[in-house]
Amino acid sequence: MQEITWNRTDLIDEAAEVVLQTNGQQKEKLEEKSGIHIEESQQNRVKVTKVEVSAEGERQIHKKQGVYITLSIPTLTSEDQHGFSQLQESLIHYLEEMHKEISITADSRILVIGLGNKTITPDAIGPYVIDAMHKKQSELESPEFVLYAPGVTAQTGFETSDYVQALTESIQPELVIIIDALATSGSARLCRTIQLTNTGIQPGGGVGNHRKEISKEVLNVPISAIGIPTVVEAPILMADAVEAVFQSIAAKISEKGKPSSKLSVTNWTSSKENLDLTSLEPIFGQWVTWSNEDRRQLFEEVFSSHPERLIVTPKEVDFWLTQFAILLSESLFEWIKNARKSF
Repeated sequence: MQEITWNRTDLIDEAAEVVLQTNGQQKEKLEEKSGIHIEESQQNRVKVTKVEVSAEGERQIHKKQGVYITLSIPTLTSEDQHGFSQLQESLIHYLEEMHKEISITADSRILVIGLGNKTITPDAIGPYVIDAMHKKQSELESPEFVLYAPGVTAQTGFETSDYVQALTESIQPELVIIIDALATSGSARLCRTIQLTNTGIQPGGGVGNHRKEISKEVLNVPISAIGIPTVVEAPILMADAVEAVFQSIAAKISEKGKPSSKLSVTNWTSSKENLDLTSLEPIFGQWVTWSNEDRRQLFEEVFSSHPERLIVTPKEVDFWLTQFAILLSESLFEWIKNARKSF
């Protein structure tokens, strides 16, 4: 097959080298030479992955030098208020950790920028958060943040980075926080993950629509970025669906004749480690033994020249984004309150 880059993603822990390291393959070699340091932990239901990328690491994986923290609940649903509460608690904790070196006082100005196109729901998390924060801020005696949603280049005709740079020069904030939608290369990560980083952001990078970056190097001000993955490429969903079908059929074959098969009332798939997919070769051929990555590569190659390259989002994305807008708004106000108390 022709090698094609299907793994377009904004999430650091989906970068190929990071996946390799977290899977334990060549881990010692990567820790010594790649300039990537990874820590994984669990906070209640929240899986936390902290990735530190050095200058060498930036050359290796083409992700900017800095700290990336991803918070994920794989089992999260759009109505799981308990899960959202745990995500919010973890986000506040890591906002405090990432900004502990910045002195936030009552006089400090914090500029929050909500990137995205409000008329396109999967791209609207930034404006949604700004709206939620405006509503929250209207209830306070004095404003905590300077809030702005600049729209996108297709609407304004100007680079978003230039807007943000001009606003930063005018306001002179101590910190700029950017909020944006992200792309993921894993369908299970859609609307279930938050990425926090101090490296800034490149709008549209995950879907191949690269715009001018917004970073500390551009603004000359400390900058943090918060992103929610809301879109995934269609070939990834195809490969994941095929994988799910194979796993389901293999599970049914492995359970055939066992008493437990009579107790099943819903479709059930056992853990992948316990399934022998080679039993499906007479039906599907050697394709069944391919890795999921190879299947994604095949679908990407087949559809690479198709006129309708599809980017997919959950059907309840509007509800998801409303939930995350409230979560991010509440988290930022709680963080700024705690930060100002400590100084």
